[in-house]
Amino acid sequence: MKKIISVIAACVLLLSFAACGEVSVPSQLNDGTYTGRSADRNADEDGNGAGYGEVELEVKDNKIISCTFKTYELDGTLKGENYGVDLTKENRMKAQKAVQAADKYAEMYVSAGTLEGVDAISGATVNYDEFKEAVGDALAKASAE
Repeated sequence: MKKIISVIAACVLLLSFAACGEVSVPSQLNDGTYTGRSADRNADEDGNGAGYGEVELEVKDNKIISCTFKTYELDGTLKGENYGVDLTKENRMKAQKAVQAADKYAEMYVSAGTLEGVDAISGATVNYDEFKEAVGDALAKASAE
């Protein structure tokens, strides 16, 4: 019964931040390592951006002490140095900028300690949205377990 209530609480938390576009930060986080995933996204009108993001957060003493953020194509392929190779030069540059932004979002989050301290990077706003969603998912797990 306790586990069911925890799952329901996590779902309510996820729905609350998804509905308003903001991530609610639980007041108490359990120590440990938690993964979170964003929703799948379809490509924009230029064929860019399809995929999802995943974070891994490490929590210690109610603080985020490390964070990694990776983005993937819908088939599960990591978006890395070859992401966008088949696109036009301009769109490949955008794709690579988005890939590089993933590490920056994670660094900003750990440094600031809050999502409010993470600024969207021009040209990587889809990743920004994925990052916020994935962090919300991980935080819900950190508070529910």
